[in-house]
Amino acid sequence: MTTVSRRDALLASATLPAATALGGLAMTGIAATSATAQTPSGQQVPSLYRYKVGDIEVTAVSDGARVGPLQDGFVRNASRDQINTALEQAFLPKDQLMNQFNPLLINTGGKLVLIDTGNGPQAGNATVGKLMANLAWAGVKPSDISTVIISHFHGDHINGLRAADGALAFPNAEILVPEVEWKFWTDEGEASRAPEGRKGAFANVAKVFKDVDSRVKPYGWDKEIAPGITSVEAVGHTPGHTAFVVASGNGKLFVQSDTTNNPALFAANPEWEVMFDMDAAKAIATRKRIWDMLAAERMQVTGYHFMFPAVGYAEKTGNGYRLVPAVWNPVL
Repeated sequence: MTTVSRRDALLASATLPAATALGGLAMTGIAATSATAQTPSGQQVPSLYRYKVGDIEVTAVSDGARVGPLQDGFVRNASRDQINTALEQAFLPKDQLMNQFNPLLINTGGKLVLIDTGNGPQAGNATVGKLMANLAWAGVKPSDISTVIISHFHGDHINGLRAADGALAFPNAEILVPEVEWKFWTDEGEASRAPEGRKGAFANVAKVFKDVDSRVKPYGWDKEIAPGITSVEAVGHTPGHTAFVVASGNGKLFVQSDTTNNPALFAANPEWEVMFDMDAAKAIATRKRIWDMLAAERMQVTGYHFMFPAVGYAEKTGNGYRLVPAVWNPVL
């Protein structure tokens, strides 16, 4: 009888995400790259999770995570003690925040759509900017992406549109952006009136979208903007913040984008104001409307800042909500 050591088993498991991804992509006729490298000890294995929505294949592709001390003002209308209580109730460390980033790869059947692009290239041993490496593990080349959909224009969602040399990261992709968001962030008058703390965001938008107007296609709400993907108004976080419904057959997935930041804080306490929400009152109303709908319809939901693999269900609990993680499925 052949004996398999624990080391051999671990090394074999590290290559499984790539092998599984290659198999799934081969079925669509999309060329796959070879991904045989082993993950060094002390580093996380590739962060990919694939599931089906009807006939559509969805892959959560982590761009990494930032961990740091709890900032004063992160929640504008809650005390540090209240925030720490919520963190402890979620079995998370006090006085510390982890912010995860989870773009979505949507395989509509022959075409690949990417929703949001992560933080972009990073220098050194950064803990974010992992999208391209994880896409490679999934057997996906940047040139394979046919459509990039942007939910809103914060840097952690748009900076990955550019490669390290400034070129377009996804050279063959059409770039779909919310028309309200595009109008706001490209308006010179809005930029001139912006408070000091927001001027950097305007400058970043100008840098990311410089000389690519011909590739950008603004979209409205309540429209099917790609096969099986419908845009949904979710304003408050930004003026044109957009969520999506991915639908196929009897399957539906709600892509809530940044409707909540960390759900342990902002789903559990939907009236809390995260420092990134540009219009807190609208963001709160949007959060309640969307999470009420998700709980009532028992619709599967994914969030950009949920804990990886970032998919589950909304449960109404008292004055707030709880994210119930979806059960991991070993096969599609």
